[in-house]
This record gives sequence, C-alpha cells and structure tokens, in this order.
Amino acid sequence: MAFSVSNSPVYSLFPNKNSIISSSSEPLTFPLPLLPSTTSSCSLPSSPSSSSLALKRPAKLDIPVVASLTVGVQDVAVPMAAERDMVEVEGRGFAVYCKRGRREHMEDRYSAAVDLHGEPKQGFFGIYDGHGGTKASEFAAHNLEKNVMDEVVSRNESDIEEAVKCGYLNTDSDFLKENINGGCCCVTTLIRNGNLIVSNVGDCRAVISREGVAEALTSDHRPSREDERERIETQGGYVDIFHGVWRIQGSLAVSRGIGDRHLKQWVIAEPETNVLRIEPPHDLLILASDGLWEKVRNQEAVDFCRPFCIGSNKQQPLLACKKLVDLSVSRGSFDDISVMIIKLQHYI
Repeated sequence: MAFSVSNSPVYSLFPNKNSIISSSSEPLTFPLPLLPSTTSSCSLPSSPSSSSLALKRPAKLDIPVVASLTVGVQDVAVPMAAERDMVEVEGRGFAVYCKRGRREHMEDRYSAAVDLHGEPKQGFFGIYDGHGGTKASEFAAHNLEKNVMDEVVSRNESDIEEAVKCGYLNTDSDFLKENINGGCCCVTTLIRNGNLIVSNVGDCRAVISREGVAEALTSDHRPSREDERERIETQGGYVDIFHGVWRIQGSLAVSRGIGDRHLKQWVIAEPETNVLRIEPPHDLLILASDGLWEKVRNQEAVDFCRPFCIGSNKQQPLLACKKLVDLSVSRGSFDDISVMIIKLQHYI
C-alpha cells in the first residue's frame, strides 16, 4: 500500500514481502513505470527552463501497488482500492501512516524495502515530501533506492557516503530530464552491515531513540540556515522573508531537494549523510515530513511513540504513527503529514 502527502509551507506512499513504495492520487489508473538504470556518474545537473502543469481533481481511481522481489526487478502492477485521504501500512519491523492536509492531493510518498538483496538485516526506507505537485516525490520513491544501491554495491564499504550522494544526484538528474516541474524533500535510511546510514535533502527529518533519549540524525535544509544562505548568496541567489518564511528568490522555503528545475542553481540535491553503528540501546528510528516536526519536538515524538513500541507484549507501531499525526493536527498543522517508525532491534 502506499500514498503521499501535501499542504506544506514549502512551496507557493506496494506491499510485497520485500518492497513497498508509495503510490499517488494523480489522475492516472496505471503505475508510474520504472526508468532505466542510471549510470554511476554523479555530476550536478544544469538548470533547465521551467514549464507549468495543470492539475485537475481526478475522479475515483485505482491506486496501483508495485511489487518487486529485489532491487532492479521489473515491477508488477496490482490494483488497489480507490483513492483515500490517508494511508496506513505495517510491515516487518516498520510502520507508516500518512494523512492528507488541506491541499487537493497528497504530495508525500514513502518507500520501504526489507530483506534487501536477500539480506534479512538490510533495508531501505524513505519519506518523500513533494511540493509543486506529486511528480518529484513519486519519482524519488520509485527510483532513489535503486540508484543508491547501484552505487553502494559498486564501491567499498568505506565509501558509503559518496555512494549515497551519487544515488541522490543521479535521481535528481534523471528527474530533471523528464522536463517536469515540482520538487521534493527526502529523508532516507539504508540499514546495512549493522550500520544506519541516514541522509536528507530539505526539511524531512530522522530522529533516533536511544533508550528513550531523542537525537536528530539530520539537519533541516532551509534558507534560514547560515551556511545554506551563504552558499546561495555566493552562487548569485538571494534569500528573503516572504509571509514570515525565509525563502530562496522569494519562492521556495527549503534549500535542498530533488527537482525544482527553475531554482536548480541554488536548490541542490546533494544530501548530508550521518553513519552510525546500531547498538542495543537504539530502539526506534522516526522518519517524518515537516508536517510533523513543525508542531512536535524531537523528544516529544520519542516520548509519545515508545510506549506503543517498546516493552509491551502487544506492540503497536502503526498506532504510534497515527497518534503522532493526530498530535500534530491537534496543534494546528494543515500540512500533509507522513510518519514512519522503524524498530531497530530487528537489525542488530
């Protein structure tokens, strides 16, 4: 199952036993096909000209689910239920819940792959928060995992950060070739050989719990961040406040992401990556879009979900995801909200 999310101040998720990638509420009755594999080059793309998209409210549709046994296997479409405003999926060692905000379509997507390459303790998970439409978030949900893994398997383990970087940049370059507007923020985690490799572009965030103590593993990429503002201004752009929010060129409120062709000179797709060893005290990892983090603090999120996930005979991680989303909504969030909880004890 799958879905997406929207209504973010930024701009203006198949089940299978192994892989799950979110699908969307676009006016289509067929799944977005996989694109050919990218090469291992990871040069930054040039910035093409922008074009406009006309979005129409679709009638009821069938939401496709993609099932693939391993990375790189051709997807098989399986019809799903009609469009909904929320998505809830629980898999082995993870759960995800997405809820649409006030926009016409959910623009968020998610992906989850367990038993990656036949390894039970290897997985890839992601939250993708779209802006300016659903195309970029859907593209990233379908392609980023493969692009990252193509790079990872061709390099030494010590070169993991560069592999992830190239996977992100290749995904961005491939999307820009589609000549489609829009963009998305991403937060992903690759679990491999007992390590947690967490990466992000934009303001989706990863927070880990170490015996109940919260720690952010990512730093939001916003124009208000001093180093991001300096980078943008050095490259000839400007950052100012519009409607109370720091924006690039008076437009975008995040400074890194996939897509955003009209701002590509300044909105780069290079991720920041944090690698750490998974240890017994590490119990949970929370991946979420900014719809959660704008209203819920890191420690609050950990405190809220741990009773549903730790030390109980009947653990309910999906309920924990729902409770976190409800908490953000109760505090006034109008954004699409996606929350994923990964139980790290499965990977030790």
